[in-house]
Formats: sequence, C-alpha cells, structure tokens
Amino acid sequence: MLEITDLSVDHAGVTALDRVSLTARDGVVTALVGANGAGKSTLLKAVSGLLVPRGGGIRFEGQSLLGLPAQAVVQRGICHVPEGRGLFPFMSVLDNLLVGAHLRKDSAAIRDDLDKVFHYFPLLKDQRQRLARNFSGGQQQMIAIGRGIMSRPRFYLFDEPSIGLAPLITREVLNTIATLAREDKRGVLLVEQNANLALDIAEDAYVLELGRTLLAGPAQRVKADEGVRRAYLGL
Repeated sequence: MLEITDLSVDHAGVTALDRVSLTARDGVVTALVGANGAGKSTLLKAVSGLLVPRGGGIRFEGQSLLGLPAQAVVQRGICHVPEGRGLFPFMSVLDNLLVGAHLRKDSAAIRDDLDKVFHYFPLLKDQRQRLARNFSGGQQQMIAIGRGIMSRPRFYLFDEPSIGLAPLITREVLNTIATLAREDKRGVLLVEQNANLALDIAEDAYVLELGRTLLAGPAQRVKADEGVRRAYLGL
C-alpha cells in the first residue's frame, strides 16, 4: 500500500502540490484525474524520488520513502513508467526490456517475466531484435510497460500511458494495466488523460485541481459527479 499524507511540492518556483493526501491499495488501479498543471505528474515524481517534497509524508508498505534517491525507490519495489516512454531508441526491444531487470540476479525469474511480457504483447516477441525506434507510438508504449514488468515491482506508477495513441491501442494498453493490478495483485497509481477509460478500469480515484485534492472516492462515484462529468469527461 502507498500512503501519501499532506504532501507539498514546489516545482519551478511555484507550489505544484499543496497538502495532498491519498491512499493507493494493492491489487487495484487508483486513478489520478485532473487538468494539465494540476500536479499529477509532480506527485508521481515525488513518490519515485525525482522531486524532493517541501513537506508531508510518503510511505510504502509502512516504510518512509522521503529522502530516498530514485534507485533506492526502485529497490523498494516501485516502478515508474514515465510520460514519453523513455526508451533507448537504438537498442533492440529485448535489450530495452532487460534494462528493466538490471537490478535483478534471479535469471530463471527474469526469463519467466520475459514470457509474461510476450504473453501480454505477442508482437514484441516476434520482433524482439528490432530497434525500438522503428516501432509506432503504441508499440513503444508496450515496450515501456514491458520494461516495467521486468523490474518485477510491487507497485506501478503510470504517467499518461495513452498520450499519442489511437483509441483502440489506448484501450488495449489500459486493459493491460488493469490486468497487472488484478492478476498480479499489484498496486497501480495511474495518471491518464483519457479520464473516461481511467475511471472505468480504476476502483479508487482522486481529482486534483491546482495542486489540491478536489474530490476522492470510489472511481464510479467520482465518475458520476456532475462537476467531474462536465470538466473532465465531456458529458
């Protein structure tokens, strides 16, 4: 379980998060919804050690993450799949995937996780020696998710996984994320521009506005809120 309490973060000279609290449970998707500039990506970066909070607490499985560098957060079992995918374009699919396992020594389990990635994304198995730069945006997102799986985390942070993707690929990617939570019993904190789909696959949801928590609760109740429907769902 990930617990964030009264988190405040300054970024580029302004307050990006102001005393935000949330809980993300194991085995479910927790959606983080809000307009651009609401502080969603800032929150993920604070959890993963890429930004240093001004105040508040971040605890994972009962242990504080405050002050830990990004590599130590990964070692604690948290995987951040960033916006923009962050692949190595001149490396093969296979090598990009194995980057995710670079802290691991369990060779047999690494092979098992490769099989899992190829089960989710069969196209990657057939073209695993092809350079990452030669894939479409949706296929590159599959590689990025696969790299995350290869780290064998206990918790995932996904930042805008559907940016630039066609609607059918968006649904496939988000359904895979939901499957990771449900079947692997992993917690997922999801920042996603497609609020409709994000709330459909999530069990819990938080709405951020200008760095503060505007609304929180079960995802379907948040989705039914009239203000959310008008502002973020186009309904």
